[in-house]
Amino acid sequence: MTNALSGPNALLYGTALASAGLQAMRLLLLSGMALGSFAVPSISSADEGPAAGSSTSPSKVQEPISPLPKSIQLDESKVQLGKRLFADSRLSSGNGLSCASCHQLALGMTDGRPISGGLPGYPGITNSLTILNVGFNTLFSWSGQTLSLEQQADKVIESKHTMGGSWENVIATLSGDSTVVAEFNRNFPDGLTRKNIVDSLVAYETSLYTPNAPFDRYLRGETGAISENAKKGYQIFKDYGCISCHQGINVGGNMMQVFGIFGSPPSITKGAETAGAAHGSGIANDKPVFRVPPLRNVAKTAPYFHDGSAKSLSEAISLMATYQLGREISEDDVSKIESFLKSLSGDPPTASVD
Repeated sequence: MTNALSGPNALLYGTALASAGLQAMRLLLLSGMALGSFAVPSISSADEGPAAGSSTSPSKVQEPISPLPKSIQLDESKVQLGKRLFADSRLSSGNGLSCASCHQLALGMTDGRPISGGLPGYPGITNSLTILNVGFNTLFSWSGQTLSLEQQADKVIESKHTMGGSWENVIATLSGDSTVVAEFNRNFPDGLTRKNIVDSLVAYETSLYTPNAPFDRYLRGETGAISENAKKGYQIFKDYGCISCHQGINVGGNMMQVFGIFGSPPSITKGAETAGAAHGSGIANDKPVFRVPPLRNVAKTAPYFHDGSAKSLSEAISLMATYQLGREISEDDVSKIESFLKSLSGDPPTASVD
């Protein structure tokens, strides 16, 4: 089943597969601009139960949001090795930073700051994105230029705005740690290599998924899993057109979007220097273009937007209605959408770094 949105609120849409590349994303976005209507595809999981319909109780109608799987298959030994590396500041080659510096469980695997700190001379330029459920994204980082989790894990090590490390230095330093070397030899036939460090980090990051969210239980047919306000909020979320960008298994994280379709938010210029966000995008060179963030666990990841300018979830909802949808939104509708978004928070990951 599809839900159609038409008129001035029709939004850009394109599911960018890992093999598509930036040019394909441009074509998808540009074709979306030209459409007079918008069709949201049905997304389902083969082993999931009935999905929620447009009413306040589940039906057999498939929804544009699908539940996370109840479990995923992981190599626990590699997960534990990746967890150890995730908290290891040696990956930043003496800069005193680890992956966990910007991704903390108590803060929804973000750092809770409007803009991540960065390094001396290379300050952070965007808000730290959560990595909860990151294994279900098809695009990574605010710029959306990275098309796999492996690429993302690899490049943040040397990025001057994140870790500022050197792969040569990282390998040399870890090679002097007999315990780490033994762990790599146990997990990989070729032992400690750049690729195997990345693979270990990816194994750990993939384990950071949050199943059993109330909304997922509702999608599977548990009518009492979410409140009446949350049910109404989900319908309002669809009626306003939020679902056009925030859909799929991660409720986002799979497409690019202009920031400020209907006017310019006060913070529009911040983060515009992010590679791929605006300059040379071929989409909207006068406004930044960012990857649409996923909304699972969004109630735990304040502040919001690429620059952390929205301090609360209600503020973010109101600003999105104004600048992305061109709609006025009542406080009551904001409250109901917020109730729905809170129902997207699942169980905390068991392998996370505290």
